Order: sequence, then C-alpha cells, then structure tokens
Amino acid sequence: MEKTVSPSIKFSCYFTESRQGEHFIGNHALGFIVSGNTTFNDGNNSVTLGPGQLYFCRRNHLLKYVKIPETGGVFRSISVMFTQEMLREFSLKYGYVSGGRRPESPYQLLQSDSMLANYMVSLLEYESVLTQPGSPLLSVKQEEAILLLLKLNPELKDVLFDFSDPGKIDLGAFMEQNYHFNVGINRFAYLTGRSLSGFKRDFEKTFNVSPGKWLLQRRLKEAYYLLTEKKMTVSDIYPELGFEDMSHFSYAFKKKYGMAPSKI
Repeated sequence: MEKTVSPSIKFSCYFTESRQGEHFIGNHALGFIVSGNTTFNDGNNSVTLGPGQLYFCRRNHLLKYVKIPETGGVFRSISVMFTQEMLREFSLKYGYVSGGRRPESPYQLLQSDSMLANYMVSLLEYESVLTQPGSPLLSVKQEEAILLLLKLNPELKDVLFDFSDPGKIDLGAFMEQNYHFNVGINRFAYLTGRSLSGFKRDFEKTFNVSPGKWLLQRRLKEAYYLLTEKKMTVSDIYPELGFEDMSHFSYAFKKKYGMAPSKI
C-alpha cells in the first residue's frame, strides 16, 4: 500500500515482498527506510538498505527495487519527490544554479545519523495531514527536505538543478546493458537522447529488427542461459528480465523453445 499525496511525499507500507513499479526514475527522490529492507539494482551493482538508512535517487535513470517486509512485520518507507517544476521554482527563490553535470549513478547512500534522517522520521508525525490532497504543508516540507539535503551534501546542487535532458548516446551499448529493465520503448528512446521515431529508426539500423522484437528475443535468450547454466528458478528469472508476470514469460518462452521454462 502506498499513500501518494501528489508527486511529492509518499508513505509506503507492504506486508509482502513487492517489486511493483516501472524501473524508470522520473524525478529526483529522497528516501528513508522505516522498517524492513529494500534492494536496489542498477544493472551493474546491487545494494540492500535496512531500517534507518537514507538514500537519494537521481532522475532519468533505470533502477530495479525490491521491498521486503521484516520477519512477521511490514516494510515501511517515506519518500519525498522533487519535480522539475518544483526545483526550478526553488532555484529562482534561493539562487541555486547547477555548476555542470557530474558523473552519476542512479542512487547515492546518505549519512544516516544526520539532521536530514531525523527530519525524515519526523514526517511520520505529519502523515495524516500530508496525505490530505492540497495540504499547504506539502511544499513547505519539500523545501525543508531540499535545504537539509544541500546542507548534508552540497555537491548535489549540480544534480538537483541540472534541468537538461539526456544527450544522444551509443544506442547499441545502452540496450545491451539495459534490456532487462521493465520500461517502455518511449523510455529507452528518451534515455538515449532520441525521439521515439528516431530511436526506432536508429534501432533497426543497429540491430536489423524492431525494438519490441529484439527486446523479447534478447530477454528469452538470457532466460535460457540462466535456466540451463545458472540453474535459476522461473520465479527468480522473469522479474529480473523485465517480464510483467510469469504467465507472459512462460508463454513467450514456450513459443520460442518449444517447452515450458519449468521443464528445462
């Protein structure tokens, strides 16, 4: 269960393991784990965060996440999101300007024993008020979060107030690294610095097949490898390779290889 007020503050509570949500981070976000654990995987590295840990996620990145309740309990977290519109207004109000792009990873762990962490805990006291649509406290609490975040990590100024879109990058290398993320073609196009039509055109020049067909075949090829060589289970494989559910994965796999993945 998630109580989302707007694209600003979210209180999450799960009683079972959850992988819900698209793997695309559309807005910068500040998060705090109250109970349980969450695992982030950017395709190269994986990290697990526990109660009391604080993190920052950067916009325009791909990231897988799993929310795991504590034994016999729940997973709870608090997230504060920052839209581009809100950050532009903040930049004008306080005079913050990005000094240029920095090398970025999708997430950054922050100091847990900090004033910012204490602030995130304090939001629990305001949950009933902050989950009321149109609450005037929302913008105030967002501003407080940014000011404390910049106090703790001043270098994030260059990230928060960089309003540029992704630049055009090598499409083939990007797709080989990120094919297993559960996002649409339009997301892949945006992240490679292309319009949807430009992405489709460049994709077919690179792979000699349409994006949708290539993604399915590439994911199935990797699934076959994981089943036969790594001895992974079907339930572990399908969410890792961007399939919506097990039935979709099983149907596509059987159509290509002539047998259900559970029979491999």
